[in-house]
Amino acid sequence: MNLLEGMLQKDQDEFRRICNKLINVCFLCKQNEATRSDYYFVLKYKEKFVELLNTLGYRVEINEEYGVIQLTNGLNTNRQNLKLYESIILLLLRILFDEKKRELSVSDEVIVNLGDIQDKFLSLKIREKMIDKTTMSNTLRMLRRYQLVELLDNDLKNEESRILIYNSILMAVRVEDIKKVHEKIETYRKGKQTDEEIDPTEID
Repeated sequence: MNLLEGMLQKDQDEFRRICNKLINVCFLCKQNEATRSDYYFVLKYKEKFVELLNTLGYRVEINEEYGVIQLTNGLNTNRQNLKLYESIILLLLRILFDEKKRELSVSDEVIVNLGDIQDKFLSLKIREKMIDKTTMSNTLRMLRRYQLVELLDNDLKNEESRILIYNSILMAVRVEDIKKVHEKIETYRKGKQTDEEIDPTEID
């Protein structure tokens, strides 16, 4: 039986497009206006997405509370390894998300700026110098591609430039993992890992 049988041709085309998009970017966020319609399309055809992607070794996880759809690979392939500073920036964003969320109402978006990230980096005494601007810029653009953040300003060398942190960060770095965030940060602070090493933190 054709999995897409009974769907309009335009919906079949959308189904294929969104399947490929999920495989490439891992997350769909209701918060993101550019992908909100994709998010609702997956909800509409949830069973079909789950069935097809399961046959390819993927798991579709839908968290309607967060407004996030995540695709993970049960075969441990097609994964994005993060370098040391990429992992550090991701973990700092997760810490900042928690801190900001406690100050806001439930529905408010979490927005930080580059200065917030650098201040948190220095306050945790991970390194004596700030994260260099090229590493920061490249990492944030990579995280944007995976729909973990949105860059609200173009100048990523200005400490006032704002970053919207999507709820998807809660699934990229899970609640149960937040307890380990400071432990990981501590290993970086003590210099147990160098800039050349690959951190085990991964985006599925």
